[in-house]
Amino acid sequence: MSEYFDVLNEKGEYTGKVESREICHKEGLWHKAVAVFVVNSKGQVLLQKRSAKKKMWPNMWDITAGGHVDSGEFGFESIIREIKEELGIDIDKKDITFIGSSISSNIKGDIKNNHFNEYYIVNKDLDESKLLLNEDEVSSVKWIEKDDIIKRVLNHYDGITDKEGCWEYLVKYYEWLDSKK
Repeated sequence: MSEYFDVLNEKGEYTGKVESREICHKEGLWHKAVAVFVVNSKGQVLLQKRSAKKKMWPNMWDITAGGHVDSGEFGFESIIREIKEELGIDIDKKDITFIGSSISSNIKGDIKNNHFNEYYIVNKDLDESKLLLNEDEVSSVKWIEKDDIIKRVLNHYDGITDKEGCWEYLVKYYEWLDSKK
């Protein structure tokens, strides 16, 4: 079953067009994507290891969950859907904190990804051994310490996906938390 996305212009405005995932990635059409970080009460962030089956960044440590915003959806709705699909975690709108947005453009093989990205935090203590991982998407998960993830981001995404923007927003979120102490 094909996914369909709202096509945006270079300013992030809706064009009124809807295209399939395949067309958006083949032609480099602008569309929306979301990323969520689950952060526990210890300040650790839950990372997922992408499945070997993934076309982009297979077997790499990545954000907690994320993906494309389907046509007609808002970003927060996509977060609720994606975190359930990938990890089996139930959340609702009140659990989500929006922390920022950016654009990204990258080419990996024959995929041209032009995204307007939205970034979110969910503060939640979870037992990672009880998550229901979608094996087509995720091979494993782990909690990582705040200082370790910041070091990895600052060291050119050492051992994690090179998704510029989202990791920097996580670092900024940690800086904001530290400023509130």
